[in-house]
Amino acid sequence: MTEYVRHINETLKPRKTEQEVVLDLFAGCGGLSLGFESAGYSKLRSSFTGKHLPLRFLLYVSQAELSISKPIVLYPDADIVIGGPPCQPFSVGGHQKGMKDARDGFPIFIDAIQKLKPKVFLFENVRGLLYANKWYFDLILKELRKLGYIIDYKLLNAVDFGVPQNRERLFVVGHRAKFNFPKQHAKQITVGEAIGDTMFTAPENSKFLNASMDTYVAKYEKASFCINPRDLYFDKPARTLTCRNLAGATGDMQRVRLKDGRRRRLFHNEAARLQSFPDWFEFIGNETQRFNQIGNAVSPLLAYQMALALKECYQKEEIYSTEEITANKHLQPNYIPNLFEYEEVYQ
Repeated sequence: MTEYVRHINETLKPRKTEQEVVLDLFAGCGGLSLGFESAGYSKLRSSFTGKHLPLRFLLYVSQAELSISKPIVLYPDADIVIGGPPCQPFSVGGHQKGMKDARDGFPIFIDAIQKLKPKVFLFENVRGLLYANKWYFDLILKELRKLGYIIDYKLLNAVDFGVPQNRERLFVVGHRAKFNFPKQHAKQITVGEAIGDTMFTAPENSKFLNASMDTYVAKYEKASFCINPRDLYFDKPARTLTCRNLAGATGDMQRVRLKDGRRRRLFHNEAARLQSFPDWFEFIGNETQRFNQIGNAVSPLLAYQMALALKECYQKEEIYSTEEITANKHLQPNYIPNLFEYEEVYQ
């Protein structure tokens, strides 16, 4: 067992040091929840978005179906609200339809903040929210600022925080004090450090690329001007794990090349390690469902570091009032003067 595997297995164990209740909206399999649990928040309520997802060790769980057509009227009380609103409306793979996509969860997230008035909140999403849908992101920030929060946001790559995967995601934090994002690590973790004990093995249930799949992959890589095959490399971090390249037989599927030249698809426990899930974490469902849970998740190790940063902000004694925040634009580190009004579109 490598130092990395020992680290995630021990660091991400649930701990009980904090009294605040955390509500995790759109929790999926619980990557973000796990990060907060390991940071000491044991009183954690989650709204899962799938039918085959584990309750695991969460102490207080409120199951709810989150959708535009069936909005939640009553949320469980919470001091901190976190979540990963469905990213498909803003991802390239999801065709970037934004708020026109029925899977858009931001109206629900904003509604929860308005009704619960938590001291701090955090949400994670794909980087596409800053580009093709930047106008909608500006609208989201505008609505959250109107509720009396200072908003900090930043693109973070999980590989800079001890996760063996290049995974760039947008993190947004709302607070009323001062927030500092976690510091980047000096060293990157490689695929070999995560799954080196299994990546060159071929158990009986292994799934290999056949000749027609090899041909398809070769054409895909040629068309996309790949310099190197998109196999996983022992001495490098992985490419971004997604539902598509884990569960589907696609040209960019995640796979390892064995020493005899055969290429094998990943097992779900290997994908989980590359996402920084501990070996003891349990996924429920068939193979595709488990891969989808892993591909959609927030990397727990990065979530843990964000939880520690949010805890430090939560515990600060110098707190600005809602009136001070709304009246003083200089308190907003990412504030954009002369922001175009999207009121009509939003309503």
